[in-house]
Amino acid sequence: NIQEIHDLLKRQFNEEILELVTPDAGESYIVVAPENILDIMQFCRDYDPLNFDYLTDLTGLDAGDKLGVVYRLLSLELKHEVLIKTFLPKDKPNIHTIERIWRAADWHEREIFDMYGVNFEGHHNMIRILCPYDWEGHPLRKDYTPPEEYHGMKVGY
Repeated sequence: NIQEIHDLLKRQFNEEILELVTPDAGESYIVVAPENILDIMQFCRDYDPLNFDYLTDLTGLDAGDKLGVVYRLLSLELKHEVLIKTFLPKDKPNIHTIERIWRAADWHEREIFDMYGVNFEGHHNMIRILCPYDWEGHPLRKDYTPPEEYHGMKVGY
């Protein structure tokens, strides 16, 4: 269960595992510090009692004063899953890529970069994936203001 996963991660990474959130409604998740995300994710995949061999989802979120990155991991063999979140400052949203652990992270990280402006350091191709390459801003940020024009064309919403 998520409490056991949290406790195991806490023993391994100590202060980098910030909290276990178990809301009355909704899904429980583990909050981790972003600085060592690569080692945490590598451990989640390679440590046999966890064996999170599948990254089912990777997404971003705008939490108001900070940006979040949300990882959903699944162990196909052990049939358990976990939701892990980390939060970054809006003015410098940098975190290490995990694409070398799970190749599926490649496009997800590019989408989060494009929509939220999170920079995945070490990513092999950190370019926009949904918006044009020269688009300004990140459309899923709460403070985003859409342009009225793009290359002389009216942008309609």
